[in-house]
Order: sequence, then structure tokens, then C-alpha cells
Amino acid sequence: MKFSLSVQMERLDPAHDMAEVASNALELVRMADQGGFEIAWTPEHHTIEMTAAPNPFTILTHWGAHTKRIRLGTAVVTAPYWHPIRLAGEAALCDLLTGGRLEFGIARGAYQYEFDRLMDGMPQQEGVAYMKEITPAVKALWQGDYAHDGHYWKFPAATSVPKPVQTPHPPIWVAARDPGSFDWAFKMGADIMTTPLGRPNEEIQILADKFEEAVANNPQVPRPRFMMMRRACVYPTYEDSAVPLAAAVESGRRFANLFNNLGGVVNGFPEPVDYEEIAGQPDNQPDVMLDRMVFGTPEQVVEKLRLYERAGVDQFCYNAMPAIPFDFARRSLEMFITDVMPHFEEAG
Repeated sequence: MKFSLSVQMERLDPAHDMAEVASNALELVRMADQGGFEIAWTPEHHTIEMTAAPNPFTILTHWGAHTKRIRLGTAVVTAPYWHPIRLAGEAALCDLLTGGRLEFGIARGAYQYEFDRLMDGMPQQEGVAYMKEITPAVKALWQGDYAHDGHYWKFPAATSVPKPVQTPHPPIWVAARDPGSFDWAFKMGADIMTTPLGRPNEEIQILADKFEEAVANNPQVPRPRFMMMRRACVYPTYEDSAVPLAAAVESGRRFANLFNNLGGVVNGFPEPVDYEEIAGQPDNQPDVMLDRMVFGTPEQVVEKLRLYERAGVDQFCYNAMPAIPFDFARRSLEMFITDVMPHFEEAG
């Protein structure tokens, strides 16, 4: 099993300097580059300080200038926010400027809050149809002149300028959780990225079974890569678990706002919902989070990762904990590199 790192530039307090946020994110990526991670991922989000990423290709190009080996991925580009020609060209330019290291991840989108502002209130669930139309169009534009007459976009013959460095194109990943999306992604020649979210550990095998079902239904397709992401944090002692648990609660109070589209966002900062509103939910109980998230001492984290390995996950994505002190985040990643990853070298 290989490893990748998901990093986002985020802040919960306007007093936290954005330049420092960007510097901290880059430091984690450079550590991952030197420590043997395969891919560093960044998302696309708009108008939200928790994830400052209006153009993930800009972030990846910046990271590429300060790293040597690690590949650089979008997790994810939000399909409805883009025009196919612009998306093809931006992605190809990123691939060129990073020396052919782009991993192209795409999905429908996550926050209704963003769709209300960028897509005139379109329900985010409709983003799947945009993804299914734009992805083959981008692949065609990367190859040469292509005219498109679709439901959402129409344009005469055009091509991507520049072209990607990688041939026939950068690897494509689709973020999905259901067998129908898996099946479509396989037919597109794409790899799969998914997450158990905050659900019980049984969800790992449930997702793996869905993936294997799609593999069995597409025997003509080479087996795609299968990546699974979960929040991760490594620390020396049980007492240290208080730090990521507190951060998870604080982030959860703000994500509850965004996911439920409560609308309480002031100058880019989502207002936290009252603690009482989430305190009774299983996902927010400390013992539940300790069980489900990849939190723990190195020995505990190795044991938790064996669940993913046994389920057939090709790549575990270490979702760097938001809202924890940076020194703690840096130490966690150091311990993951030195005390966890070597246990999986032979299998990798």
C-alpha cells in the first residue's frame, strides 16, 4: 500500500496570516516529498477561509516548484465550475510547469453554499451530470481539435493549449462512493478516490466491495487504482489524542454549517454551530472518533491501516488534520513517515 497526503490552506481566525498558512502547507508537502509519499492533493473551494483554494492548479504549480519527486493532484476539481476548454488548458499548463507530475482528480462538488453562489442555486447533486459531460471533453481536448455539442456546453473545434506533458494524458481520478459512479469512471479509464467519511470502520470494506463489484463488471478494463482517504494524526501517547480530538470538534462545528447550508458565513469564515447541536451525534463522540479516524500512537496507526490494506486499498490518503497547531501537525507527519510507513514498504 502506498501513501498520499491531502493538504488544504485553511484558517479559522482572520488573525492567522494567510502567508503563514500557505508556508505551512508547503512545508508539509515538502516533508511528504522527502518522506516517500506518492502524491500530494489539494482541493478546489471558493469564498470559504477553511479551504482557500480558488484554483488548485495554481497551488500545485507552487508546490511543484519546491519539490522534486512527489506527484501533484487535484482532490478535486469541481466539474460544474469550469468550461471544458479552460479546464483542459489549466490542467495541461500545470502538468507542463510541474514536469509531468499532475494527477487530475474531478468530482461533482461538495458544498451547497458554493453552488448557491457560483451556480445560481443549482442543487449540488446535479453536478454529477456536469462531471460526466466535461471529463470526456477534457480528454478529447488534450488530444487535439475537438468540437463539443453537449447539454451544458457547446463549442466549435478547439484544442487544449498547451498540451499535457504526460501521454496520452495525466492520470484521471474520480471521487465517488457509489457503484454507478465507479462503473462510469472505469469506462473512462479513471482511478477511484473515496472516503468512509466519519462512518464506522465497516464502511472501509463496504466501499472496497463496491469497488470490486465494479471491477468484476468491467473485465475489459485494466484494474484502476483505489485510494481511500481518512483524517490522520500520529502522536506519542494517549494523552496527546486530546489535541486532534479538540480540532476535529472545532472543524466539525463549521463543516456542519457548510454541509447543512445554514448560511452563517461571515467574510469567508463559517460560523460554528452550537456545540450542543453536534454533541449527541455519534461522529462527534471522542471515543468514536478515536476508533474511526486514523488517530493514535504509531503502533495503533499501523494496526488501523491494516484494515485498509486488507480491504485492497492501493493508496491510503493521509488527510492532514485541520485546525491543530502546526508544530503538532508537523510532528504527526514526521512520525507517520518514520514510524508508520516503513511497516508497509515490502507490500508497496
